[in-house]
Amino acid sequence: MHASRTDSRSFRTTHRPVRRTAGSRAPRALLLLLLLTAGTIAGPAAPADAAPSYGAKAVVVAASKEGAPYAHGATGPARFDCSGLTLYSFRKAGRPLPRTAEQQYEDTDHIPRSKRAPGDLVFFPDGSTMGHVGIYAGDDKIWHAPRPGTRVRLERIWSGDVRYGRAS
Repeated sequence: MHASRTDSRSFRTTHRPVRRTAGSRAPRALLLLLLLTAGTIAGPAAPADAAPSYGAKAVVVAASKEGAPYAHGATGPARFDCSGLTLYSFRKAGRPLPRTAEQQYEDTDHIPRSKRAPGDLVFFPDGSTMGHVGIYAGDDKIWHAPRPGTRVRLERIWSGDVRYGRAS
């Protein structure tokens, strides 16, 4: 019984909870990584339907940039425009992308909505070109840098007129 009490005290003194300051972005990124990992353990989509591992990594990178301000033409690491965030996130994950949303659309394999997976790119057409891009995070949400005056954020896809691309 005494050994049990000693073990208990030892655990309390060496295993203290990690305290985060208000506004810390790490918990959300960690949660996202855990959810992506849990999905893989629980039973991933068929290989043809799954985004490559760098797509999942790009989601985590984008999530880590939550709150970074929008700046036209910016590619990080502190400021982003929409395609700058996708370029930065995928480059950090090991897959380079071209600079603009239109070029990124042309550089990806186009997939139907039914095949989308976290880490795929979501494109928003504007006339005959792609005017906006974000990274699909699952649950009908994307990480993106919306427009001047806003910050990188997770947001529900607001339009039915989108295209999906997989960077393979």
